[in-house]
Amino acid sequence: MRRILKSGGWAALLAVFVALTGCATSFESGGTFAYVSNSESKEIYVMRLADNGDLDLVDKVALKAGGPSTPMAVSPDNRYLYAAIRTEPFAVAAFAINPNGKLTQIGEAPLANSMAYISTDRTGKYLLTASFGGHMISVNPIGLGGIPKGPHQTLASEKNAHAILTDPLNQFALVPCLGFDAVMQLRFDAATGKLTPNEPALMQVREKAGPRHLVFHPSGKYVYLLNELDGSVYVFTYDGSLGRLSLHQVTSALPAGFAFAPPEKKIWAADVHLTPNGKFLYTTERTSSTITSFKVGADGILSKIETVPTDKQPRGFNIDPSGRYLLSVGQLSNTLTSYSINGETGKLTKLKEYPVGKNPNWVEIVTLP
Repeated sequence: MRRILKSGGWAALLAVFVALTGCATSFESGGTFAYVSNSESKEIYVMRLADNGDLDLVDKVALKAGGPSTPMAVSPDNRYLYAAIRTEPFAVAAFAINPNGKLTQIGEAPLANSMAYISTDRTGKYLLTASFGGHMISVNPIGLGGIPKGPHQTLASEKNAHAILTDPLNQFALVPCLGFDAVMQLRFDAATGKLTPNEPALMQVREKAGPRHLVFHPSGKYVYLLNELDGSVYVFTYDGSLGRLSLHQVTSALPAGFAFAPPEKKIWAADVHLTPNGKFLYTTERTSSTITSFKVGADGILSKIETVPTDKQPRGFNIDPSGRYLLSVGQLSNTLTSYSINGETGKLTKLKEYPVGKNPNWVEIVTLP
């Protein structure tokens, strides 16, 4: 109790009560909410997503500091949101997600370094983090009421760890390392939260591809890796019993005919997400400010659908749990653009643009009962 009060005062205690009991504090409960982190204006925008795709600003939540980005993660039960602070002292801020979508900070814990990516394991008991500049990965236990503790394991990674995700069975973890052109394959002990190298420990990609972000297919049979430096997408088959990747396909997420000439026009791919049903995959590229869509075949193979322009320098985007809407933010335009997703073709239709904070770079979306 004293620790909870010290972390966030009576507001934190009230948020823990709300999270544990499900009682709303005020305003309409339930619905779909988008959370947008804005690193330079040091805040999280809370926006309600209506059934027709419209967005309304619900709240703005201040952060202590930002950094080059403010990565976020949501617990598997949608009750807590975590935001990494990338300026010293490095920390993760924990928020209770109230039934009305608003956030209340309930705690904070130190992180081992400036973390480019954070995620929870599939139980929500551990926060896994990847440090690009620190070349490391780390695990923080998450305590009662969603409040994180300090790191209990820190491991050296290959150069420039850029993401970390546990697999659907919560037995293994994958870590793309941009500077080493490889994905680390690790065993994950869900009972202790400890990571150990798998055998083999690495899956190499081609030189200077730059592995950045990845996603698991809902079936658990495929993994899609976006490479930042050459704009390629690697499709792997995934052996969930062994935690191993096998190359299945290599394709490009770059817009057709776009001429990249380093350093003025370097390839700069950013983010990748699947629709919840696994039928369509989307990627962003920052130099061309585009979103590219793919159809996912029954065998996991990708077929390009189209490339569309979006907000200037789109670092982050996400897809709502219904699979009907895609929300993308532009770091240089300071806007969010909403798109509807055609459930039959996967094509995007632009709906509206919305102003957000300065340097928006991460989007999380939850649906609450």
